[in-house]
Amino acid sequence: MTEGCSPDLARLADLVDSFPRQTILVLGDFVADEFVFGEISRVSREAPVLILRHRETQLLPGGGANAVNNLADLGAKVLPVAAVGADDTGAALVAYFRAKRVMTSGLVRVADWQTPAKTRFLAGWPHTTHQQVLRMDREPGPALPEAVTKALVVKARQRLKSASAVLVSDYGYGSATPAMLQAVRGRGRWPVPVALDSRYRLTEFAGLGLTAATPNEAEVEAACHERVDSDAKRLQQLAQQMMSRMGLGALVVTRGRDGMMVFERGGAPQSLAIFGSDQALDVTGAGDTVIAVLTLALAAGATVLEAAQLANYAGGIVVMKRGTATVTGAELAAVIRAEATGLPAAGSE
Repeated sequence: MTEGCSPDLARLADLVDSFPRQTILVLGDFVADEFVFGEISRVSREAPVLILRHRETQLLPGGGANAVNNLADLGAKVLPVAAVGADDTGAALVAYFRAKRVMTSGLVRVADWQTPAKTRFLAGWPHTTHQQVLRMDREPGPALPEAVTKALVVKARQRLKSASAVLVSDYGYGSATPAMLQAVRGRGRWPVPVALDSRYRLTEFAGLGLTAATPNEAEVEAACHERVDSDAKRLQQLAQQMMSRMGLGALVVTRGRDGMMVFERGGAPQSLAIFGSDQALDVTGAGDTVIAVLTLALAAGATVLEAAQLANYAGGIVVMKRGTATVTGAELAAVIRAEATGLPAAGSE
């Protein structure tokens, strides 16, 4: 196992410059991330809970929709394909992306189906930082109708013809299943790089000719039914087993404050130290940012290691932002310039 070699910063800068020339097909589960901010009023007399005076509610794209949002803010042309409910939450997500001029013709509105939503309640005193005190999830009940999954496959196959890479974001809600991915690929090989982020069923995508997957360490443990316990050598063993079993070209494992590990078929594992502070402000949606930057870099012609280096920078940036946040091409470029000069990037500590 080796420490990741020093990145070619000029090369990384060129890759970021080419992001706006890429077109990314996203097959993913759209989730709404709702943040309800309240000012602490008092403790309830009915139960030992805080009473919050509502101040603001924000609805942001989460899950696969957050990956789309990151790609859009990085300058890429994005072709999202996903199901959303025929409800107010689904309408809000569609409207959000229309306002950002992201094509929404690949989004299928589904009657009698709940758009997945995660509502986080944040409480604080006046002029203090709000802290999350409760999260409530709303999840769809029945599986997506077969007619909807067929429609999603047709839309994805149509858009694959103009894509320079494919991003698969599977949160288990039915818009990015292994069977659908197989149907999109057909009998041939993928014409472009394909990167996967799967929360619960990583190994079920075995044999689908994927370029790379980006699990975190806990997801590797769950997939292999074994503990890693921050043991890099054990992680290497499990990663190699997983790559062999799945037929993966590469595995990029995020490890929190331990950075990243990059595994490639036939190559030595590379360790990337965490970029920035190891005291993350908010890790909400950071995995979506990582997969977005990695996929976009692969589309631009990056090696897996170069793509991981850029994704590592992006992850370090986004965890220092509150809520479900994105990274821009300008922020990545500023970090690369700062690394080249040894000076802090604008806005950094």
